[in-house]
Amino acid sequence: MFPRVASPRFLALAGTVVLWASAFPAIRVGIDGLGVAGLSFLRLVVAALALTLVAPFTGVRLPRRRDLPMVALSGATGMTAYQVLLNWGEVHVAAGTASLLISVAPVFSVLLGTAFLGERLTGRIVVGSVIALGGAAIVSLAEGTSGFTVSSLVVLAAAVVQGMYHFSSKPLLRHYTGLEVATYAMVAGTVFALPLAPAAWHAAAHAPADALVSALYLGLLPSALGFVIWAYAVARLPLAAATAALYLVPPVALAVSFVWLGEVPHAIEVAGGAVSVAGVVLINRRTAARRSPGTLRSPGTAALDTSGATADDQGDRSQQGAVRA
Repeated sequence: MFPRVASPRFLALAGTVVLWASAFPAIRVGIDGLGVAGLSFLRLVVAALALTLVAPFTGVRLPRRRDLPMVALSGATGMTAYQVLLNWGEVHVAAGTASLLISVAPVFSVLLGTAFLGERLTGRIVVGSVIALGGAAIVSLAEGTSGFTVSSLVVLAAAVVQGMYHFSSKPLLRHYTGLEVATYAMVAGTVFALPLAPAAWHAAAHAPADALVSALYLGLLPSALGFVIWAYAVARLPLAAATAALYLVPPVALAVSFVWLGEVPHAIEVAGGAVSVAGVVLINRRTAARRSPGTLRSPGTAALDTSGATADDQGDRSQQGAVRA
Protein backbone atom coordinates (compact mmCIF):
# COMPACT_ATOMS: atom_id res chain seq x y z
CA MET A 1 0.00 0.00 0.00
CA PHE A 2 1.29 3.48 -0.84
CA PRO A 3 2.03 5.81 2.08
CA ARG A 4 0.12 9.03 2.61
CA VAL A 5 0.78 11.57 -0.13
CA ALA A 6 2.04 14.20 2.32
CA SER A 7 4.43 11.86 4.14
CA PRO A 8 8.19 12.48 3.81
CA ARG A 9 8.81 8.97 2.49
CA PHE A 10 6.23 9.40 -0.28
CA LEU A 11 7.67 12.79 -1.18
CA ALA A 12 11.17 11.27 -1.30
CA LEU A 13 9.97 8.48 -3.59
CA ALA A 14 8.08 10.87 -5.86
CA GLY A 15 11.08 13.20 -5.91
CA THR A 16 13.37 10.38 -6.98
CA VAL A 17 11.09 9.42 -9.88
CA VAL A 18 10.86 13.03 -11.07
CA LEU A 19 14.61 13.63 -10.73
CA TRP A 20 15.59 10.51 -12.69
CA ALA A 21 12.92 11.20 -15.32
CA SER A 22 13.99 14.83 -15.70
CA ALA A 23 17.59 13.79 -16.36
CA PHE A 24 16.75 12.65 -19.90
CA PRO A 25 15.61 16.07 -21.20
CA ALA A 26 18.33 17.79 -19.14
CA ILE A 27 20.89 15.75 -21.07
CA ARG A 28 19.54 17.11 -24.35
CA VAL A 29 19.99 20.68 -23.10
CA GLY A 30 23.51 19.99 -21.82
CA ILE A 31 24.68 18.26 -24.98
CA ASP A 32 23.73 21.22 -27.15
CA GLY A 33 26.16 23.48 -25.32
CA LEU A 34 28.81 21.15 -23.91
CA GLY A 35 28.95 18.21 -26.30
CA VAL A 36 29.10 14.55 -25.32
CA ALA A 37 32.56 14.61 -23.69
CA GLY A 38 32.01 17.86 -21.81
CA LEU A 39 28.65 16.92 -20.35
CA SER A 40 29.76 13.39 -19.45
CA PHE A 41 32.81 14.56 -17.51
CA LEU A 42 31.21 17.53 -15.79
CA ARG A 43 28.22 15.53 -14.58
CA LEU A 44 30.46 12.82 -13.16
CA VAL A 45 32.73 15.33 -11.42
CA VAL A 46 29.84 17.22 -9.83
CA ALA A 47 28.14 14.01 -8.65
CA ALA A 48 31.37 12.48 -7.32
CA LEU A 49 32.23 15.63 -5.37
CA ALA A 50 28.73 15.86 -3.92
CA LEU A 51 28.63 12.21 -2.82
CA THR A 52 32.15 12.42 -1.40
CA LEU A 53 31.25 15.48 0.64
CA VAL A 54 28.19 13.83 2.19
CA ALA A 55 29.93 10.47 2.68
CA PRO A 56 31.09 11.18 6.27
CA PHE A 57 27.51 12.07 7.23
CA THR A 58 25.91 9.02 5.62
CA GLY A 59 28.22 6.37 7.08
CA VAL A 60 30.07 5.58 3.84
CA ARG A 61 33.19 3.51 4.56
CA LEU A 62 36.37 3.18 2.55
CA PRO A 63 36.39 0.10 0.28
CA ARG A 64 38.70 -2.80 1.02
CA ARG A 65 41.77 -3.02 -1.20
CA ARG A 66 40.77 -6.44 -2.54
CA ASP A 67 37.47 -4.99 -3.76
CA LEU A 68 39.05 -2.20 -5.79
CA PRO A 69 39.12 -4.16 -9.11
CA MET A 70 35.36 -4.72 -8.92
CA VAL A 71 34.85 -1.10 -7.91
CA ALA A 72 36.85 -0.08 -10.98
CA LEU A 73 34.75 -2.31 -13.24
CA SER A 74 31.55 -0.88 -11.80
CA GLY A 75 32.77 2.67 -12.32
CA ALA A 76 33.99 2.01 -15.86
CA THR A 77 30.71 0.43 -16.97
CA GLY A 78 27.93 1.99 -14.93
CA MET A 79 29.33 5.50 -14.80
CA THR A 80 31.90 6.34 -17.50
CA ALA A 81 30.69 4.15 -20.37
CA TYR A 82 27.03 4.64 -19.49
CA GLN A 83 27.27 8.44 -19.40
CA VAL A 84 29.21 8.67 -22.66
CA LEU A 85 26.96 6.26 -24.55
CA LEU A 86 23.68 7.73 -23.28
CA ASN A 87 24.82 11.29 -24.01
CA TRP A 88 26.07 10.27 -27.44
CA GLY A 89 22.81 8.52 -28.24
CA GLU A 90 20.72 11.48 -27.12
CA VAL A 91 22.40 13.69 -29.70
CA HIS A 92 19.82 12.31 -32.14
CA VAL A 93 17.40 10.25 -30.02
CA ALA A 94 14.59 12.11 -28.27
CA ALA A 95 14.88 12.26 -24.49
CA GLY A 96 11.63 10.39 -23.89
CA THR A 97 12.56 7.73 -26.40
CA ALA A 98 15.92 7.25 -24.69
CA SER A 99 14.18 6.61 -21.37
CA LEU A 100 12.08 3.89 -23.02
CA LEU A 101 15.19 2.19 -24.46
CA ILE A 102 17.09 2.37 -21.17
CA SER A 103 14.20 0.61 -19.42
CA VAL A 104 15.46 -2.75 -20.79
CA ALA A 105 18.74 -2.55 -18.83
CA PRO A 106 17.55 -5.07 -16.18
CA VAL A 107 17.25 -7.69 -18.91
CA PHE A 108 21.00 -7.60 -19.52
CA SER A 109 21.84 -7.69 -15.81
CA VAL A 110 19.68 -10.78 -15.34
CA LEU A 111 21.14 -12.54 -18.38
CA LEU A 112 24.71 -11.75 -17.27
CA GLY A 113 23.94 -13.07 -13.79
CA THR A 114 22.62 -16.26 -15.34
CA ALA A 115 25.65 -16.68 -17.60
CA PHE A 116 28.44 -15.83 -15.14
CA LEU A 117 27.06 -16.05 -11.60
CA GLY A 118 25.24 -19.33 -11.93
CA GLU A 119 21.82 -17.86 -11.30
CA ARG A 120 18.88 -19.99 -12.40
CA LEU A 121 17.34 -19.26 -15.80
CA THR A 122 13.58 -19.72 -15.55
CA GLY A 123 10.90 -19.66 -18.18
CA ARG A 124 9.66 -16.37 -16.76
CA ILE A 125 13.07 -14.78 -17.28
CA VAL A 126 13.24 -16.00 -20.87
CA VAL A 127 9.74 -14.81 -21.71
CA GLY A 128 10.20 -11.49 -19.91
CA SER A 129 13.52 -10.87 -21.64
CA VAL A 130 12.08 -11.60 -25.08
CA ILE A 131 9.12 -9.29 -24.40
CA ALA A 132 11.33 -6.46 -23.10
CA LEU A 133 13.81 -6.70 -25.97
CA GLY A 134 10.95 -6.90 -28.45
CA GLY A 135 9.58 -3.66 -27.04
CA ALA A 136 13.00 -2.05 -27.37
CA ALA A 137 13.13 -3.20 -30.99
CA ILE A 138 9.77 -1.53 -31.64
CA VAL A 139 11.00 1.74 -30.12
CA SER A 140 14.25 1.59 -32.10
CA LEU A 141 12.53 0.87 -35.39
CA ALA A 142 10.20 3.80 -34.80
CA GLU A 143 13.24 6.09 -34.76
CA GLY A 144 14.15 5.34 -38.36
CA THR A 145 12.35 4.93 -41.62
CA SER A 146 14.43 1.98 -42.82
CA GLY A 147 15.36 0.06 -39.67
CA PHE A 148 17.43 0.61 -36.57
CA THR A 149 19.23 3.95 -36.34
CA VAL A 150 22.80 4.17 -35.10
CA SER A 151 21.79 6.51 -32.30
CA SER A 152 19.10 4.18 -30.99
CA LEU A 153 21.62 1.33 -30.98
CA VAL A 154 24.03 3.53 -29.01
CA VAL A 155 21.33 4.11 -26.39
CA LEU A 156 20.72 0.37 -26.27
CA ALA A 157 24.47 -0.06 -25.76
CA ALA A 158 24.11 2.27 -22.77
CA ALA A 159 21.43 -0.08 -21.44
CA VAL A 160 23.83 -3.00 -21.90
CA VAL A 161 26.64 -1.36 -19.89
CA GLN A 162 24.12 -0.38 -17.23
CA GLY A 163 23.20 -4.05 -17.06
CA MET A 164 26.90 -4.86 -16.76
CA TYR A 165 27.06 -2.48 -13.81
CA HIS A 166 24.24 -4.35 -12.05
CA PHE A 167 26.15 -7.57 -12.63
CA SER A 168 29.59 -6.29 -11.56
CA SER A 169 28.27 -4.55 -8.45
CA LYS A 170 26.59 -7.67 -7.07
CA PRO A 171 29.72 -9.02 -5.29
CA LEU A 172 30.23 -5.59 -3.70
CA LEU A 173 26.68 -5.53 -2.36
CA ARG A 174 27.48 -8.47 -0.10
CA HIS A 175 29.80 -6.25 1.94
CA TYR A 176 28.69 -2.65 1.34
CA THR A 177 25.46 -0.66 1.26
CA GLY A 178 24.08 0.51 -2.04
CA LEU A 179 24.93 4.12 -1.27
CA GLU A 180 28.53 3.11 -0.62
CA VAL A 181 28.73 1.20 -3.91
CA ALA A 182 27.21 4.13 -5.78
CA THR A 183 29.76 6.50 -4.23
CA TYR A 184 32.70 4.22 -5.03
CA ALA A 185 31.52 3.73 -8.61
CA MET A 186 30.91 7.44 -9.16
CA VAL A 187 34.41 8.33 -7.98
CA ALA A 188 35.97 5.52 -10.04
CA GLY A 189 33.95 6.56 -13.08
CA THR A 190 35.22 10.11 -12.75
CA VAL A 191 38.80 8.85 -12.68
CA PHE A 192 38.23 6.82 -15.85
CA ALA A 193 36.68 9.89 -17.48
CA LEU A 194 39.76 12.06 -16.87
CA PRO A 195 40.84 11.82 -20.55
CA LEU A 196 37.68 13.82 -21.30
CA ALA A 197 38.78 16.66 -19.00
CA PRO A 198 40.55 18.80 -21.66
CA ALA A 199 37.52 18.66 -23.95
CA ALA A 200 35.23 19.41 -21.02
CA TRP A 201 37.35 22.40 -19.99
CA HIS A 202 37.30 23.82 -23.51
CA ALA A 203 33.56 23.20 -23.87
CA ALA A 204 32.76 24.76 -20.50
CA ALA A 205 34.72 27.89 -21.38
CA HIS A 206 32.47 28.51 -24.39
CA ALA A 207 29.22 26.91 -23.26
CA PRO A 208 26.01 28.92 -22.78
CA ALA A 209 24.66 29.31 -19.27
CA ASP A 210 21.79 26.87 -19.75
CA ALA A 211 24.19 24.03 -20.66
CA LEU A 212 26.33 24.66 -17.57
CA VAL A 213 23.25 24.80 -15.39
CA SER A 214 22.11 21.51 -16.93
CA ALA A 215 25.43 19.82 -16.09
CA LEU A 216 25.27 21.13 -12.54
CA TYR A 217 21.65 20.01 -12.23
CA LEU A 218 22.41 16.52 -13.53
CA GLY A 219 25.33 16.04 -11.17
CA LEU A 220 23.75 17.45 -8.03
CA LEU A 221 20.13 16.35 -8.34
CA PRO A 222 19.49 13.18 -10.42
CA SER A 223 22.95 11.70 -9.76
CA ALA A 224 23.72 12.74 -6.16
CA LEU A 225 20.53 13.82 -4.39
CA GLY A 226 18.58 11.10 -6.17
CA PHE A 227 20.62 8.40 -4.43
CA VAL A 228 20.22 10.01 -1.01
CA ILE A 229 16.45 10.45 -1.09
CA TRP A 230 16.01 7.04 -2.73
CA ALA A 231 17.87 5.48 0.22
CA TYR A 232 15.56 7.34 2.60
CA ALA A 233 12.43 6.20 0.77
CA VAL A 234 13.22 2.51 0.31
CA ALA A 235 14.19 2.16 3.98
CA ARG A 236 10.65 3.19 4.95
CA LEU A 237 8.40 1.84 2.20
CA PRO A 238 6.88 -1.55 1.38
CA LEU A 239 8.58 -3.24 -1.56
CA ALA A 240 5.46 -3.20 -3.73
CA ALA A 241 5.02 0.56 -3.42
CA ALA A 242 8.64 1.37 -4.24
CA THR A 243 8.79 -1.06 -7.17
CA ALA A 244 5.57 0.28 -8.67
CA ALA A 245 6.93 3.82 -8.51
CA LEU A 246 10.05 2.89 -10.49
CA TYR A 247 7.98 1.92 -13.50
CA LEU A 248 6.71 5.50 -13.62
CA VAL A 249 10.11 6.84 -14.69
CA PRO A 250 9.67 6.33 -18.49
CA PRO A 251 6.16 7.87 -18.66
CA VAL A 252 7.22 10.75 -16.41
CA ALA A 253 10.28 11.26 -18.64
CA LEU A 254 7.97 11.46 -21.66
CA ALA A 255 5.81 14.05 -19.90
CA VAL A 256 8.78 16.14 -18.74
CA SER A 257 10.31 15.99 -22.23
CA PHE A 258 7.04 17.21 -23.72
CA VAL A 259 6.78 20.15 -21.28
CA TRP A 260 10.48 21.06 -21.30
CA LEU A 261 11.51 20.34 -24.89
CA GLY A 262 8.22 20.09 -26.72
CA GLU A 263 8.97 16.50 -27.76
CA VAL A 264 5.95 14.50 -28.87
CA PRO A 265 6.62 10.75 -28.98
CA HIS A 266 5.27 8.55 -31.75
CA ALA A 267 2.44 6.27 -30.71
CA ILE A 268 4.50 3.26 -31.74
CA GLU A 269 7.33 4.38 -29.41
CA VAL A 270 4.95 4.60 -26.47
CA ALA A 271 3.56 1.17 -27.33
CA GLY A 272 7.05 -0.32 -27.57
CA GLY A 273 8.02 1.26 -24.26
CA ALA A 274 4.96 -0.22 -22.59
CA VAL A 275 5.90 -3.64 -23.93
CA SER A 276 9.46 -3.29 -22.58
CA VAL A 277 8.26 -2.25 -19.13
CA ALA A 278 5.84 -5.21 -19.10
CA GLY A 279 8.74 -7.56 -19.83
CA VAL A 280 10.84 -6.06 -17.03
CA VAL A 281 7.91 -6.34 -14.62
CA LEU A 282 7.57 -10.02 -15.52
CA ILE A 283 11.28 -10.62 -14.86
CA ASN A 284 11.21 -8.81 -11.52
CA ARG A 285 8.19 -10.76 -10.27
CA ARG A 286 10.50 -13.77 -10.09
CA THR A 287 12.11 -12.70 -6.81
CA ALA A 288 9.62 -10.19 -5.44
CA ALA A 289 8.06 -12.70 -3.09
CA ARG A 290 11.43 -13.48 -1.48
CA ARG A 291 12.48 -9.87 -0.83
CA SER A 292 11.85 -8.21 2.49
CA PRO A 293 10.09 -4.83 2.86
CA GLY A 294 12.34 -1.82 3.11
CA THR A 295 15.14 -3.15 0.90
CA LEU A 296 15.31 -2.52 -2.80
CA ARG A 297 17.71 -1.88 -5.60
CA SER A 298 18.57 1.60 -6.63
CA PRO A 299 17.62 2.18 -10.25
CA GLY A 300 20.53 1.88 -12.56
CA THR A 301 23.10 1.66 -9.81
CA ALA A 302 23.29 -0.40 -6.69
CA ALA A 303 21.10 -1.95 -4.06
CA LEU A 304 20.42 0.41 -1.21
CA ASP A 305 20.49 -1.69 1.93
CA THR A 306 19.33 0.27 4.93
CA SER A 307 17.68 -2.51 6.88
CA GLY A 308 20.52 -4.92 7.61
CA ALA A 309 19.66 -7.45 4.88
CA THR A 310 21.75 -10.55 4.51
CA ALA A 311 24.06 -11.30 1.61
CA ASP A 312 21.46 -13.65 0.15
CA ASP A 313 18.83 -10.91 0.29
CA GLN A 314 21.18 -8.57 -1.52
CA GLY A 315 21.79 -11.21 -4.16
CA ASP A 316 18.08 -11.44 -4.80
CA ARG A 317 17.82 -7.68 -5.08
CA SER A 318 20.47 -7.59 -7.77
CA GLN A 319 17.82 -8.86 -10.17
CA GLN A 320 15.70 -5.74 -9.59
CA GLY A 321 16.27 -2.99 -12.15
CA ALA A 322 14.84 0.30 -13.26
CA VAL A 323 15.49 3.36 -15.33
CA ARG A 324 18.30 5.74 -14.61
CA ALA A 325 19.54 8.63 -16.68
